[in-house]
Order: sequence, then C-alpha cells, then structure tokens
Amino acid sequence: MNTVSFSAMADGTEADYRLLDELQQTHVDGLPDRILSALQGLTNSLDGYKIDRLQHSLQAATRAEADGMDIEWIVAALIHDIGDDLAPLNHSQLAAALIRPYVRAEVTWVVDMHGLFQMVYYAEFLGEDPNGHDAYKDHPFYESCVRFCQRWDQSSFDPDYPMQSLEHFAPMVREVFSRPAFDPKIIGELP
Repeated sequence: MNTVSFSAMADGTEADYRLLDELQQTHVDGLPDRILSALQGLTNSLDGYKIDRLQHSLQAATRAEADGMDIEWIVAALIHDIGDDLAPLNHSQLAAALIRPYVRAEVTWVVDMHGLFQMVYYAEFLGEDPNGHDAYKDHPFYESCVRFCQRWDQSSFDPDYPMQSLEHFAPMVREVFSRPAFDPKIIGELP
C-alpha cells in the first residue's frame, strides 16, 4: 500500500499530496456506492414505525418521482433521513451536508430544514412548538419545504404503499453523486 512519508502534515512533500489527491479521488468516486449501502442500512434504524426507514425513504422518493419532480428532488427525498443513525438529533443537517455539493441551493435548504418543518405534524403532542418553521415564512424556499414535508415525507409511512426499489433509484443516486462537486452550473454561486 502506498503511504505518505510524513507523520505531521507540515512535513508533507508535493509527492505526498499528489498521492493523497489521487487516493481521495478514488474514494470520492466510490461515494454513490457508499450512499446506497448507507440507505440499505436504514432497514435497521429507528424502531416504532410500521415500516423501516429504508421503506420510508423509498416511499418518499417514489412519491417525488410520481409527482414528476426532477432527479435532484427524487434523490433528496431518498436520502433525506440518511442521517438518522449517526445524527438522530440533527439528521436533516447531515443529509443536507451530504447532498449540498451536488444539487441546487433550494434542494439543499429543504433537506436541511425538513426536520423543523416536519414538526408541524407532531410537536404539539410532545409539548413543543409545532410552528417553529414560521420563522422562515419569508424565505424563498419556504413553500418548497412545506410541499416536501406534506407530499413526500409525512405521508410516507404506509406499509401498503407501492414503492420503487432501491435498485430503481440507484442510477439516479450514481448520477447525482458523480457530478463535479460544487459546480456553479448546478448549485449556483456559493455565498
């Protein structure tokens, strides 16, 4: 196995960093497969619902596709809860960080905020504010997040809903997560 010559980054050479860059690109190229594997892992996540989190994700993506949404929305609906295992209290932000380099700002913002917006359906039962999302009423992507939660997220816990398989969505995942990262033609200009 090729390794760098240094023990501290300050001592690295050009050859070391070229090697690491090459290895990182190989690692980045494997991202779509790791995402698909992480999605498959959602079958063992967060008990209590009538379906597992993978089925929930597949239903949300199936609903987005049935609504005629573009590939970015479909993949966003598929991965929106991918952070449930590693970041249960900020799963939305983890999923948004994952997808941000590959989709437009609107999609990233909705994935990032869906956890807050989703609280409209249950927060009152837990003594919390169900209207926290109202702080964003003037945000240009507010209605997109309301639609995401209403049409694809909150309604996707149905054990009888005919959903597409992960294999159906795999080419879309590969396409989105193989795009050049932070391409201004896709994501727009960075702030």
